[in-house]
Amino acid sequence: MSCGTSGSCGSGAGAKNVAPQTETDFTPTDETPILLTPSAVDAVQKALKEEGEEGDFLRISVVGGGCSGYQYGLDFDKEERMGDLALDYNGVKVVVDPMSAGYLRGTVVDYVTGLNGTGFQFKNPNAKRTCGCGSSFS
Repeated sequence: MSCGTSGSCGSGAGAKNVAPQTETDFTPTDETPILLTPSAVDAVQKALKEEGEEGDFLRISVVGGGCSGYQYGLDFDKEERMGDLALDYNGVKVVVDPMSAGYLRGTVVDYVTGLNGTGFQFKNPNAKRTCGCGSSFS
């Protein structure tokens, strides 16, 4: 799964937290550091049906690289790792590793369609600087 053309793109294994459903209900915590909007959840469900395999879930991460220092990662995965946070968004399983959770705390992940492109958009309050494509930050 890719971040889309807009480029805006731990409680241990097995734990699953039911995440808030709207931005107005969202207060980031250690257990629920991110929020996926309903349009993002729909896009993930569609991508899982089209590209995923049995047992896949979405892993959201922050990795070094990109023109601003860090970039967002969206990948399908099958296995949780030690310390991963597992969140449930209307039946869509999303997993975040502990290091990424710190960089993502308070982030709202949306899926947008518009004149500037279609794809996942990260609204990260921790990003001091972003690049023109919107997929990397510092």
